[in-house]
Amino acid sequence: MTELSFACTGVRADRYAAGPTLVFRLRVTAADNARVHALALRCQIRIEPARRGYGSAEADGLRDLFGERSRWSSTLQPVQFAQVSLMVPGFTGETEADLVVPCTYDMDVAAARYLAALTGGEVPLLMLFSGTAFTGAGGFRIEPVPWDREAAFRMPVATWREMVEQHFPGCGWIRLPRDTMDALLAYRSRRALPSWEATLRALLDESGAADPPGSDPFRALTSTTGRTDP
Repeated sequence: MTELSFACTGVRADRYAAGPTLVFRLRVTAADNARVHALALRCQIRIEPARRGYGSAEADGLRDLFGERSRWSSTLQPVQFAQVSLMVPGFTGETEADLVVPCTYDMDVAAARYLAALTGGEVPLLMLFSGTAFTGAGGFRIEPVPWDREAAFRMPVATWREMVEQHFPGCGWIRLPRDTMDALLAYRSRRALPSWEATLRALLDESGAADPPGSDPFRALTSTTGRTDP
């Protein structure tokens, strides 16, 4: 059986993708300079949160995922990040390929909440590989890629933030049930509000909710709508 090993050598945000996308650079090595006709790979990517430290602000942001810091010895478990497939063209000995990973900024997804809580540093990732290898120097053999093939990689948090800013500059993202969206749309239409931001600020103002530090939702609302009545 052909001995295969994998390493991740880098990652970048794909600025030309239609949605948030990371591109990981993979190096694949076949031992003894073996000939590989093609590789059909499956790659599961997991976040390994126990393999880095966290500041107090990050710990506060991670409370809903892992609980209080005093419980982290048992709750800081791996978080699923992505599962993607990749076809690697034929090579002899060693090759590199791009692993394209579509991402989400949906804050209901654990991986997105984890990444949003980080203020800097690196994200410890573990890539787990499986699949099928088509090999053979003078013929053609089909071999499984062993389930124990893996590669550790530390992704800069700055790369994730760059990707998010390309598609959601200065914004957050939430998912709502359809009936809630219908009710918000009806409220927005009745008030002739120009944006979803103005709609939510109007609701906050009516409810008397506390303003975020340094913000004035009433002033922002009147400046965008030109109205002084709620």
